[in-house]
Amino acid sequence: MKADRKILEALSGLLLALFVGTLASTVVSTALPQMIGALGGTQTQYTWVVTATLLTATASTPIWGKLADLFSKKAMVQAAIVVFALGSIAAGFSQDAGQLIAARALQGVGVGGLQALVQIAIGAMISPRERGKYAAYISGVTAISTVGGPLLGGVIVDTSWLGWRWCHFIGVPFAVIAFVLLQATLKLPVVKRDSVRIDYLGATLVTAAVSVLLIWISFVGDAFDWASWQTAAMVGGGVVLIGLFILVESRAAEPVVPLGIVRQRTTALAILGSLAAGTAMFGAAVFLSQYFQTARGNTPTVSGLLTIPMMLGILLSSIIAGRLISRIGTIKPFILTGAISLTLGFVGLGLLTDPDLPVWLLAAPMLLVGAGVGMTMQNLVLVVQNAVPLKDIGAASSTVAFFRSLGGTIGVTVLGAVLARQVTTSPAAGTAPATAYGDAIGLIFLISAGVALLGVLAALLLKPVTLRTSIDLPEPQKITIS
Repeated sequence: MKADRKILEALSGLLLALFVGTLASTVVSTALPQMIGALGGTQTQYTWVVTATLLTATASTPIWGKLADLFSKKAMVQAAIVVFALGSIAAGFSQDAGQLIAARALQGVGVGGLQALVQIAIGAMISPRERGKYAAYISGVTAISTVGGPLLGGVIVDTSWLGWRWCHFIGVPFAVIAFVLLQATLKLPVVKRDSVRIDYLGATLVTAAVSVLLIWISFVGDAFDWASWQTAAMVGGGVVLIGLFILVESRAAEPVVPLGIVRQRTTALAILGSLAAGTAMFGAAVFLSQYFQTARGNTPTVSGLLTIPMMLGILLSSIIAGRLISRIGTIKPFILTGAISLTLGFVGLGLLTDPDLPVWLLAAPMLLVGAGVGMTMQNLVLVVQNAVPLKDIGAASSTVAFFRSLGGTIGVTVLGAVLARQVTTSPAAGTAPATAYGDAIGLIFLISAGVALLGVLAALLLKPVTLRTSIDLPEPQKITIS
């Protein structure tokens, strides 16, 4: 009982940090139309307000994870909180869409650290088998920030004396409290290593590769043709950068994405599942609020309320699955069930986005999407943490988080580009814009369903494992021959 109390005390600051990181993404989802409208931005910039955060979170995640393996995990979490707070303040003071995107990029560096490092710190404190007991607290915080974020964002932008800028400022007080709590409650051993080298070249290459390809996706077919020198330069350059990244990682002393871990079957399948879940989940979060406001004409506050079934699905499924996983020790059935639920939920959303249909019909597919997220996202990290020793838990956890964020970044950019083109070219765009947005977002959800099927495939191929009850893997026994 005393050990449980100490763990809960240590978790308090970590959970608040996780709350801050999640809130940063969800609180702006319902406010994005007002932000972009106030700053005179475009649909492409609308997408990049989200993409910039995801991109920098993706690029920085492996570095945070590697630093967590080399230095104090508590110091790294606190550093991520400081970066997040600075980015939030800058975003709140933005004067145009370009400044907002840049500030959100800085904020994303902090968010990437928070989302990865909290999982890493928890992994260093609690065994994989026992972690399910604490899933209720982790999922509860995630659900509150996920459910409360859109609602809070809606209330803020609908309150005249606050306005959309407070969607960014609101996270700063929480960040300060989290910093202080961590200083007082979190105590983890620090393993100092000499001759440490951080693979900044690898991080730079992967960031450049992803950025070039995402810029190409955003503008191809609009600013330039598919068959053009710009396409050849960007796609060719992206491929070359990816090749250089793999070459650098294979030779780096401390790679940001350890290829040895990535090549393991469990990690590779978890990465595939995380890519699929990240693409689908971030797409839903970003474009569902836009659908409710643009296609159905709801206020930001109402739009936040309408997403409650999805958030309820996240809360219930993650708590129930977490407790069952701790009890029986197996994890594959829950990941598979979650991937199937995610796919079916997006199929339902894709078929029901006609603005003339009753809005309550969307509750069931949103619940399925939420249940899918709740059973896959945390458990895909857990299955990898179970397969690696404690010394590699930072790199392994951050690698899965890296590809999840990468999936979200690619998903939001690609789906945003599809949305912009569908709305522009729709026959109903001039006479019935709500119908045009409804049709376009319906297509986006069906594409998300197709991507989520990759997660089902990954879950099917995962080997059944029993979660270990120890923090670290046992040392291999030495066999002597006499």
